[in-house]
Amino acid sequence: MKIKTVKKSYDEVMALPRPEHKRPKKPWFLLRTLIRVLSVGDLSRTNFSYNFEDREDLPEGPYLILMNHSSFIDLKIVSKIFYPMPYAIVCTSDGLVGKNWLMRRIGCISTQKFVTDVTLIKDIKYALKKQKISVLMYPEASYSFDGTATPLPDKFGGLIKMMKVPVIMVKTYGAFALDPLYNCLQRRKVDVTADVKCILRPEDIEEKSVAQIDKILKDAFTFDNFAWQYENRVEIDEGFRADGLERILYKCDACGVEGKMEGRGTQIVCHACGRRHTLNTLGRLQASDGKTRFSHIPDWYKWERECVRESIENGTYLLDTEVDIGMMVDYKAIYMVGSGRLRHTGEGFSLRGCDGKLVYDQKPLSSYGLYSDYFWYEIGDMICIGNRDALYYCFPKKEGVVAKTRLAAEELYKIRSAEARRKKKEEKASAGAEAAQA
Repeated sequence: MKIKTVKKSYDEVMALPRPEHKRPKKPWFLLRTLIRVLSVGDLSRTNFSYNFEDREDLPEGPYLILMNHSSFIDLKIVSKIFYPMPYAIVCTSDGLVGKNWLMRRIGCISTQKFVTDVTLIKDIKYALKKQKISVLMYPEASYSFDGTATPLPDKFGGLIKMMKVPVIMVKTYGAFALDPLYNCLQRRKVDVTADVKCILRPEDIEEKSVAQIDKILKDAFTFDNFAWQYENRVEIDEGFRADGLERILYKCDACGVEGKMEGRGTQIVCHACGRRHTLNTLGRLQASDGKTRFSHIPDWYKWERECVRESIENGTYLLDTEVDIGMMVDYKAIYMVGSGRLRHTGEGFSLRGCDGKLVYDQKPLSSYGLYSDYFWYEIGDMICIGNRDALYYCFPKKEGVVAKTRLAAEELYKIRSAEARRKKKEEKASAGAEAAQA
């Protein structure tokens, strides 16, 4: 899938009018039917099946439908399960670029990933309460890199308490293995299934606290696709299964060098020290020297996360790379405005470019996560930062930094949030002590 791009100067882009907000549209039945028909072929090739627990005993809708985000087949799965029921779809704003009219009539509610968006809450409420239609959300906001869950928004349970509608969870199995993001959009032969369940009924939402609802959501979004593949003996024998694996495993587990890994065919090799691993048909890694440190890919990724956090804590973390820059300010195109430099430190992001005209900084507490992607719309690996005025799509010229930067953004948010909570607690304690003395 591609996206419309247009070359413009930074000044020209900043002068463009911003689109007015429009309320969600009820999805057209004809388009819902067309999506369902177009989904048949892909779902048939994966032998798709699903189990909808207690479907006959569902409370009355509309519903908030939550789903783990694994691959491009996700929307087709939802169409199969819920057709002909109308539902709005919360999607990233760039998904509407060049096709705004069509996507809105499918029922799309656009939002900027990992950017505070009060309007989104109003749009969801409008769809649920005024239009009386369900709303589909992928609360992780981004595809999983390593096949495990990505962070959910803080206090997401508060949104559920506000909406007061039943919550249905769709959890897929095999969708990640079918088309993992790192593997260069190459489809594998894998059967796909889904479990569907109402995890929160109105009475549950009424009696439970936000923290209790958040715990239910966290449990629902706990999964490990590589473990699922191994435990269920799902054989993936395509000869390209390790292609692009360096996008996840960017740091050698032996010599520690970053950016020298290469996944190709069925192997991943470090070009700094020569260490080589084979990815077997069950998704496990085997070192050629027999001394396998991480056979489970998420364990390697977790180690990389720990390394990133350590570098943040000791003040040595740094991303500094030249980037090509695309901007989104409306739904007409992604505007390629030139090149610049992206830095990421313990103080957050700094983007400079377009002959000094583009100056943008973003603090760590601006977002709990980072919108980043591999081979984004067939342009390249991408890191996106920005605010409601403009989004900046940065395409690094340095290899192997996208996953590390996402890890760093997530860990920085955790660290700075904990610091802010401690500071607030200390200030409260100090104020209490002063009041007692008075």
